[in-house]
Amino acid sequence: MDPWPGLRPRTGPAGCGLATGAGKVTKVTGMKQAGASAVLPSSPGGAPQGVELRHLRYFVAVADAGTFTHAAEHMYIAQPTLSQQIRRLEEMVGTPLLQRRREGVRLTTAGTVLLEESRTVLSMLDHGVSRTRQAAGLGRPCLRFVVPPYLPETLAVETATRLRSTAAAAGVDVAWMETPLDAEFSAIRQRRADAGLGWLSPALSCPHRAAPRNAIGLDELASMDVIHGPRWVSAGTYNAWLAALRTQNPRFEFTDPPFCNSLPMTLAFAATGSRPAAVLTGPRHRIGAGSGPAQPDPATGTDTHDMVPVRVQQHPLAATAGLVWSGDLPRQLQQVLFDTADGITS
Repeated sequence: MDPWPGLRPRTGPAGCGLATGAGKVTKVTGMKQAGASAVLPSSPGGAPQGVELRHLRYFVAVADAGTFTHAAEHMYIAQPTLSQQIRRLEEMVGTPLLQRRREGVRLTTAGTVLLEESRTVLSMLDHGVSRTRQAAGLGRPCLRFVVPPYLPETLAVETATRLRSTAAAAGVDVAWMETPLDAEFSAIRQRRADAGLGWLSPALSCPHRAAPRNAIGLDELASMDVIHGPRWVSAGTYNAWLAALRTQNPRFEFTDPPFCNSLPMTLAFAATGSRPAAVLTGPRHRIGAGSGPAQPDPATGTDTHDMVPVRVQQHPLAATAGLVWSGDLPRQLQQVLFDTADGITS
């Protein structure tokens, strides 16, 4: 069974290495939307009686804030009232949703499920109200667009800039969402977002006969401490590199970076280790005419802490970036996305 029913990517070459590679933006349309699953279990087949949207909003607020005190301040209600409403929700669901600790709250397994479902329901409701207002001539259309934090800065900036100008010319507002986007584009399938930019299918390409300059062998890399990840940030890239390195060292494991969104901090962390270390990036540089050897990432500035950018010899990681959106978006929003993708790929 096709795991991405309705996806019709127009692919193009892209690639990377230890600090190399980037993706060509492609248009992906016609995504089928998965219907929102049941929010709450029920006694024989529906949500427990009495559950209201306010209970879900309170629960999401507590989960996001980490404490009842901060959540109450954010929701402008008294803390005892908020605690009472969450306990009432747990009673209606029939199981604890939060572990209450001195330092804050932690989600139970059931709470994790309910949090994801609550976000989906609340997002769909808010979007539905927005579209209803637009149908009545109230307010401007709004596009909820995901820009994952792990994308190459040049790719993200180029896409966001073009989308912003295209949307403004069409009278459309853009709500930016900086959150990871998995390989299944779940946020879009579950209608928590309308569109997003993400990797389609990272994979190691076939070996080249001529090794590039400033390269490191895969066998040597597998013997080092390699900082990469964590997996949830970009599972496709993570899995592709892990499988390749385990061909050289079956027991190989990555070391998670200390700061997911700060390459300079990660480089400093690697440079001060007691063993030889490498920082493995995802795709970062566009492949095409005139592309050359990997250069230090602009975000690192001039201080790379004596870390040298190199390619992985004979094993470049290729990836294609896709501009993906829901096939049931209003025509005006889809046109904005089509025009944005055309402007980037041309």
